[in-house]
Amino acid sequence: MARDSIMELLIRNVHWKTLNWAERLVELKGLLRLLDVCSELEEYKYESAMNITPSSRTIAAVCLARIYENMYYDAARERFTEQIAEFVKDKLLTPDHESKVRVTVAITSLLLGPLDAGNTIVSREGVLQMILAMAQSDNVLEQKVACECLIAAASKKDKAKGLVQTGAEILKKLYASKNEEIRVRALVGLCKIGSSGGLDASIRPFADGSTKKLAEACRRFLVKPGKDKDIRKFAAEGLAYLTLDAEVKEKLVEDRPAIQGLIELAKTGDQSALYGVVTTLVNLVNAYDKQEMVPELVELAKFAKHHIPEEHELDDPDFVSARIIVLANEGVTSGLVALCKTESDNSKEMIARVFNALCSEQEVRGKVVQQGGVKVLLPLSLNCTANGKRHAAQALSRIGITINPEVAFPGQRNLEVIRPFMNQLHPEYTSLENFEALMALCNLAAMNESTRQRILKEHGMNRIEEYMAEEHTMLRRAATQVMCNMVQSPDVIAGLEKPNDRVKLLALLCEEEDEDTALAASGALAYVTAVSERCCEKMFEPSSWLEIFHTLVANPSPGVQHRGMVIIRNIIKTSQTLASRLFDTDLLQMLFGVTQLNDERRGPAIELARECLKLAEEYRLIQENADADLAPDVFKQQEATIEEIDN
Repeated sequence: MARDSIMELLIRNVHWKTLNWAERLVELKGLLRLLDVCSELEEYKYESAMNITPSSRTIAAVCLARIYENMYYDAARERFTEQIAEFVKDKLLTPDHESKVRVTVAITSLLLGPLDAGNTIVSREGVLQMILAMAQSDNVLEQKVACECLIAAASKKDKAKGLVQTGAEILKKLYASKNEEIRVRALVGLCKIGSSGGLDASIRPFADGSTKKLAEACRRFLVKPGKDKDIRKFAAEGLAYLTLDAEVKEKLVEDRPAIQGLIELAKTGDQSALYGVVTTLVNLVNAYDKQEMVPELVELAKFAKHHIPEEHELDDPDFVSARIIVLANEGVTSGLVALCKTESDNSKEMIARVFNALCSEQEVRGKVVQQGGVKVLLPLSLNCTANGKRHAAQALSRIGITINPEVAFPGQRNLEVIRPFMNQLHPEYTSLENFEALMALCNLAAMNESTRQRILKEHGMNRIEEYMAEEHTMLRRAATQVMCNMVQSPDVIAGLEKPNDRVKLLALLCEEEDEDTALAASGALAYVTAVSERCCEKMFEPSSWLEIFHTLVANPSPGVQHRGMVIIRNIIKTSQTLASRLFDTDLLQMLFGVTQLNDERRGPAIELARECLKLAEEYRLIQENADADLAPDVFKQQEATIEEIDN
């Protein structure tokens, strides 16, 4: 365990963004030490064997991959590959049983870590032939490690195709073995070769029905009582390849014991089981990236007689949605939380993808929160691959929309989620991602002043204002709603009072046809004009200020009309000068017209209109007996107003 911790320490510090240990490690022959760990087997003991945990080889492979990432120029990559070649050569010079086994295990780890370096070693003369010869030997251990190496070597589509000819027959023979450990490994190899067609329903490397038979064999290994974890781990890896087939997905989801077996394996937190479990889950919920099919290019491909991938009917949204709900009800979140301890960014991304797919279904978001999903999504949204951060942040946004933020993000978490949401407000992200982030921010901004302060600290106001000017109605509405909650902060009010067009933008948004946008904008102004005299003055800055007030007073929406009346009352109360400016227009007649309305829904607006006229009378801006002179005009105006409202 101490050795595993040291390797994790290296993983965190080799990158050039951290302590940049990568090249120094290569200089100090650190790769040879890591390869020593990679070449160990828990079940194979010899004189100088070291004790390892089930996760040791996986952690060492991730460490090698992280070092290789930092070999960013040719000379450094050459030094890296040379040191690995030195290790392999040293082992092959003494071709005894132990050396052959250890070098094959080390190559397997390389193929699971720095794949390019691993492929370079496998492509060297005699290496693949040695592995194939070991697979055909009578020694069970040699068969086992050779089988694992063939599985890893078929990781890329072109390599898998190459192995279909040479390796498929050997794997089929091994699958007939009486030893279950050999059979399950051969099964994974066959699954991997069988899935080389990917998501394309028209490509079938094996005969029809073979994929279902392989899946059934994997399922048996997964659910058979008394099976050791190693066999279940390989069964999960086999399913990771087979679940690219939509028919296998549906069959697996219907099989509750198999799903439970998969989740129980995830809950162990074993890093070596991570790939199989998470990839299977990604496939079940269709959380992978799909290539967009442009109709014009499809037609062009047909004309050029190119192969066009076909999507299976069982991958339609309805089927995917049903699969997500089944997995959530079976408790998949607990398994994902246990697997999040990995240091592999690619694995973290896959976990984030599954979480995002789960959160796309509103009814299961509560279960994700309940089983600790938010706790792991937060670090994923800040420390992962670019795509992983994006998926984790979107999952958090979806949780923040439907669940009370005080429940979903208790304590300090309501402050921590703000940065991921801000990152979602990116012009290159989809409108849906932007919209969901704005909706979640809207709920957070309503919580308390410390949350609003954090939004300001993350430069939230500028981004929110950008979306308030968006052409997309839903984005404009959501951004205006965030602003409506943000104006409760004194710092936001201070920002509105400065020489800028923020109040003007809110005033213009009151004229929006979309009722929710107009409600949010007029609500924000109703609050702002109650606390700031300067903002009341700024209401007259737009050249069309009178039209804006007309729209508010004679609005078809009772809610907008009510807020409009609050704004007018606030302005009258704030300044007599501004009040006289209002009453120098035809607003007086319109207010009088509103007081004559007979509509229960507009009761609050009618009361406020009366209050406004009373205040104007107190300021001596109008006289009580003036009503009689105004009456004919007012009633005409009132009829026009009512007619306009009805329309």
